[in-house]
Amino acid sequence: MAGSSSAAARPTKRVEPRTLALIGLAGLAVAAAAALFATLADAGTVQAVRDGLSSRGFWTAAAVGLAAQTVDGALGMAYGITSTTFLLSTGVPPAAASASVHVAEIFTTAFSGLSHWRLGNVDGPLFRRLLIPGVIGAVAGATLLTSVDGETIKPFVSIYLLGMGLYVLSKAFRTLKANRAPPRAVVPLALGGGFVDAVGGGGWGPVVTATLVGGGQDPRTSIGSVNAAEFFVAVASGLSFTLLGGLTHWTTIAGLVVGGLFAAPIAALLVRVIPARVLMVVVGLLIASLSLVSLAELFG
Repeated sequence: MAGSSSAAARPTKRVEPRTLALIGLAGLAVAAAAALFATLADAGTVQAVRDGLSSRGFWTAAAVGLAAQTVDGALGMAYGITSTTFLLSTGVPPAAASASVHVAEIFTTAFSGLSHWRLGNVDGPLFRRLLIPGVIGAVAGATLLTSVDGETIKPFVSIYLLGMGLYVLSKAFRTLKANRAPPRAVVPLALGGGFVDAVGGGGWGPVVTATLVGGGQDPRTSIGSVNAAEFFVAVASGLSFTLLGGLTHWTTIAGLVVGGLFAAPIAALLVRVIPARVLMVVVGLLIASLSLVSLAELFG
């Protein structure tokens, strides 16, 4: 009787909301993977899949995905910029490189966001404030890119990012004072970040993370929250580009995904152990360097 009464008194274990969110995140990634597999199967490309997975292009893209996702997961930025730059250098056409990166991000950001969430790097309120505006901005940017050349806005984005990079660097060498107040103007920031990411082939992390960290927000939770929200931004961008331009260069996409999956948990762990001052220095240097390179190419 005593044993049965104690068992009856034992509280029922409930599923935490975080667990449900993670299950949903993983489910969306699995659904996207199934859709991609169905596309390939319907096209009757079983042999092409085998050839593609053993090609040099696949392994080159895998190496690019590994490096880019390590950078993005650890610093909250630069996956799109890094991947697109490397792919262009290997001869992939610009439009195909941008579309490939955005589709690949659906998978890589799912596991990156999952890793950050499990390690406690995600701030729930900030994540929710970034989510919907980021998706709207991504869809708007992908739609506009079909009629307007994205090169026209790159100088303005590069100048903005250069200023933010220098600002973050200046704060890194001062006494760090964390801003405990919730960040302001998150909605327009997420809208702009999603838009720039879709139009410029990358930029969600540099725009959003740089602004949050530059405003005094905790680098660890800012990076984790931006990475988690980036999954949904990537879904919006990837689906928009697929519907507007079709799905090509699948071996490149597969390589980026494979490389990114291996890098995601490692990068999330780095964010948890690297000191905030070091993160700010690396973030500032990365943003400023990428911006200077972009400006040199535009005006050189």
